[in-house]
Formats: sequence, structure tokens, C-alpha cells
Amino acid sequence: MRALRILLIVVVILGGLFVIADRVAVNFAEGEAADRLKTTENLSATPDVSIKGFPFLTQVVGGSLDDIEVGITDYEAAAGNGAEKIRIDDLRADMRGVEFSGDYSSATATSATGTATIAYDELLKTAKSEPTQVAPGVTANVVGLSDGGNGKIKVTVEATVLGTKLPEPVSVLSSVTVTDGTVRVKADGLPKFGGVDIAESRVRAITDFQQKIDGLPGGIQLDKVQAAPNGVEITVKGSNVRLAG
Repeated sequence: MRALRILLIVVVILGGLFVIADRVAVNFAEGEAADRLKTTENLSATPDVSIKGFPFLTQVVGGSLDDIEVGITDYEAAAGNGAEKIRIDDLRADMRGVEFSGDYSSATATSATGTATIAYDELLKTAKSEPTQVAPGVTANVVGLSDGGNGKIKVTVEATVLGTKLPEPVSVLSSVTVTDGTVRVKADGLPKFGGVDIAESRVRAITDFQQKIDGLPGGIQLDKVQAAPNGVEITVKGSNVRLAG
């Protein structure tokens, strides 16, 4: 009995030491991965990296990690023309099946899914915010974007008719979709500007707009979009997503 008791104590101690070693190793790996991702993506701040699954050390021996969660705040994505940037808030991605090289200089996830938000004031930069002529004596421009409920964006437009600004801005509910990495906002109906009859194409030149978003981390792509209280919520996905190297 005494020998068995001693054996059990040794097993418990070794098990505890293994857990401690495993947690120290995973914390170190998370820090290294975050630093590499910051360098690879040229981020202004160090991202959050969380390696899931236990034990970590046995995953390392196998050369593959089951699940890594990455969080990036205020990510600046390319806006499609190479010069402009668009800020994406709170980008969260879940990387599955992450395989890494022997020297840990590169890592690639088999698949990735995630979420992010584009604030309305950021998306507003894409719309025509400067007064534009839509008919003789009539100019209009978008002055605000907000949540219209039921997945719609409320687009608020200000108009001036014959030199007089209309007392109240007009608004229209718009649908938001994504196609080939481009967020598209299209009015469900057409607003009226002081009763002036204006061609649909001229009105839509103001109310409808789109924003190309390129260069998301690791090559992930936009998948779906929906209007929400704080901005446009997007989901992202990707395969063979590069985390480092």
C-alpha cells in the first residue's frame, strides 16, 4: 500500500508538472505567433492569439494545431484603389487545422471563419458626401448612415433646390450585400427631393454606392454582410490561410 501511495503521488506530481510545462509552452507560443502576425500583416498593435486544445505539446509534436483564435482591432484594409484604407473594427477569426514548418517560421490554416464590423462613419467615406447635381437646380449628398432595422441601412440625404436647402433631410432604407469582396449598398426605393421629378439613375448615383475591400489578414475573404446597430457586420472565411511566413 505504501508503494502504491508513493506511485500515485509521483504520478500526480508529474502530471502537475506536465500541465504547468504545457501552459508555459502555449503562452510562449501565443506570444511568438502574435509577434509574427503583427510583422507579417504590418499591424500597428499586437493582435490577440489564443491556441485552443489540450495538451498543446502533443499537438506540437504532431506538427499541427487544432484551433487558433485571432483577434485584431482597428485593422486597416485596402479600399481597392491601392491608396485609400478602410478601418475594420474587432476582426475575430477562428483558424482550424493549423500546420507549421519545422522552424516555426510559417503557419497555414486549412480553414478560417470569423466576424468583423465596419462602422457607419467609416463606410460613409465611400458615399458621395459632397453636393452633386442630380437635376437642373438640384444638388444632393449623403450626410449619414445608420441602422434601419431588419438588416437594412438607413441612408440620409440632404438636398438643395434652387439654392434653398430643404428643411429636413430625406432618408431611404437600403440593402447591403457583398460580391467578390465588394460591399454594395443599394436603395430599396427612391427619395423625393422637394417634389422635383428626377431620373432614377441620377438619384441612385447619390444613394447607391460600393466599397471594395482587399488585403484582409492571411488572404481571408468577405462572405456575408448585414446592417447592425454599430455598423455593417461582416463574416469572413478562407482556406489555406497564411498566419505567418
